[in-house]
Amino acid sequence: MMRFYLSLSAVFLLLFSCTTSKKEILETHAYTNELINETSPYLLQHAHNPVNWRAWNEATLQKAKTEKKLMIVSIGYAACHWCHVMEHESFEDSTVAAVMNAKFVSVKVDREERPDVDQIYINAVQLMTGSAGWPLNVITLPDGRPVWGGTYFKKDEWINAIERIQEIYETEPEKLEEYANRLEEGIKSMDLISFNTNAMNFKTYPTADIIRSWEKTFDHQFGGYKRAPKFMMPNNYHYLLRYAFQENDKELLDYVQLTLNKMAYGGVYDQMGGGFSRYSVDEKWHVPHFEKMLYDNAQMVSLYSDAYLATQQPLYQEIVMETLDFIAREMTNAEGAFYSSLDADSKTATGKLEEGAYYIYTKEELQQLLGEDFELFKDYYNVNSFGKWENNHYVLIRDQSDAEFISEAEITSELLQQKKQQWKKVLLAYRNKRDKPRLDDKTLTSWNGLMIKGYVDAYKAFQQKEYLDAALKNAKFIAGKQLQNNGALFHNYKDGKSTINGYLEDYAAVIEAYIALYEVTMDEQWIIKAKKMTDYTFDYFFDEEKHMFYFTSKEDAKLVTRNFEYRDNVIPASNSIMAKNLFKLSHFFDNPRYGETSRQMLTNVQPEMEQYPSGFSNWMDLLSNYQSKFFEIVVVGGNASEKINEINQYYIPNKLVAGSTKESGDYLLEGRYVEGETFIYVCVNNTCKLPVKETKQAIESIKNF
Repeated sequence: MMRFYLSLSAVFLLLFSCTTSKKEILETHAYTNELINETSPYLLQHAHNPVNWRAWNEATLQKAKTEKKLMIVSIGYAACHWCHVMEHESFEDSTVAAVMNAKFVSVKVDREERPDVDQIYINAVQLMTGSAGWPLNVITLPDGRPVWGGTYFKKDEWINAIERIQEIYETEPEKLEEYANRLEEGIKSMDLISFNTNAMNFKTYPTADIIRSWEKTFDHQFGGYKRAPKFMMPNNYHYLLRYAFQENDKELLDYVQLTLNKMAYGGVYDQMGGGFSRYSVDEKWHVPHFEKMLYDNAQMVSLYSDAYLATQQPLYQEIVMETLDFIAREMTNAEGAFYSSLDADSKTATGKLEEGAYYIYTKEELQQLLGEDFELFKDYYNVNSFGKWENNHYVLIRDQSDAEFISEAEITSELLQQKKQQWKKVLLAYRNKRDKPRLDDKTLTSWNGLMIKGYVDAYKAFQQKEYLDAALKNAKFIAGKQLQNNGALFHNYKDGKSTINGYLEDYAAVIEAYIALYEVTMDEQWIIKAKKMTDYTFDYFFDEEKHMFYFTSKEDAKLVTRNFEYRDNVIPASNSIMAKNLFKLSHFFDNPRYGETSRQMLTNVQPEMEQYPSGFSNWMDLLSNYQSKFFEIVVVGGNASEKINEINQYYIPNKLVAGSTKESGDYLLEGRYVEGETFIYVCVNNTCKLPVKETKQAIESIKNF
């Protein structure tokens, strides 16, 4: 199993199952520390440790300074398997606790709640050791500057390390001060970006050459990249899908489809319950690290929805629908807010926590549950050497399409679909009797924004009203609970409380989601809210010198450094999402500042983009808007909603949609309403074709522009 994920970007995290309540902790544990007052499920997991944990806040930081004590900053998340292991081995141990409590101020951080803090110390450990991940454990001076750190440590290693650092602090403090100064400079240099004054010709930019170089890393047998573990990286394939489609690159499109098919066939996808795990530990997408993250599933829904539009592959529709069934069933609360994650670990029949225990089956279990159907089932899901994992357990995996299987098994498509539904019903009922993975039931605004976008993309592709309803319910939740009167967003929500000021990722994701909602509903409240939040980010996050947005607000407490998040990772960078938002909003509102800022942001990242395209795929998607015609599709009239739904049945990644059923003074709509008629306008850079009445005519206009 992977102990941690190596990464420079701060962006993702993990899970929980049965909600940890404060009452349960108080009633059943001998120790209770200050984390009992927190709402984060991850922090509450540690509220009964003998370590005197404190949360990251001003009082904790001041305590370290006042008492002149080193801080131990331990960072993780609820779904982190090796975080649980280190907690059990070290932080639940009274000997370890005695050492930590005697000399240190110990701080627990949920990296999903505080990605700003996480990024500082991830960068520090990356500089110190060459790699970083979670659990992340750092020792800092009383002022928070790091001097030592690493990831997972065994008990004796941990005790020896922290005692040695404390000894140096007591006998040679100047050494730690000197090292902290050097490390601070290194941290400040890691995510710096300059205002690029070089002119960039987007039309002639060598995108094809970059793609050809990128292709050298592609795995043409199992899809994804030539390495293990395999992370899904949905934004990479979203961009590659677009590029292949627009450039008519069949070979690249085949590779994207191979990747999507293999991920859908693999154990990384929950074949019985829907939804994707965070990553696969092997090359064939077979054995996952079993935690399920909201941000992965949100983006995968968007990816497979667009892939369906581009290819009309029924498999992609099946994946979207099953994944959204999973989200509705297990990751949504009564307010319409989405939870964060499900843990990888759950209890076995013996009460022991084991990774994947909820999801796997023995051959004997399957034979007993399925009876005569077992023979067909085992061939479809590879209950054989290809699908075997460990301890005689199987992780279900497919290796062929339904059409191929039907041909070999000599059965009809209808019969196979009936069998699959019955198998899933039986096996889901069986596993639901097991102890379920723990649920991290906090709500993160940024991830909810991604999920809104996923639902909207699914609605566009499949026209299922419940998808739009779910998106609207969550959008209203964010507007009502997370968006404050002063224009600021909260980052987190749990038990009716929102406590952490929003980060750029929150604004970027929600703005993108609200733009998407406007484009399918024509309800101008969403585009107006998107603009207001955008203006807020200029006031509180924007750097006028570099023309980029900081990750934290100028209202937030100062950390070691204030960073720009601009490299795309499993979640696109908040700056790349903002740059795409600004591009669209510049068209909606005819706002030159938005357009110029978006263009400059793209120019700023250009030097790195050429060297590391997989880390800039969302930026390259923005670049595509400049390299080909970008269409403004405006639909005005009584049947505008119907026409927009028809237009959305086509894969047109280089477009925005505006519409109204009545007269409007909005920039794209003004003067275009005609009583009793519905017209579709297709425009590029304020140049428009003659308006048409039928969707097929509009599509022809786009093709012939």
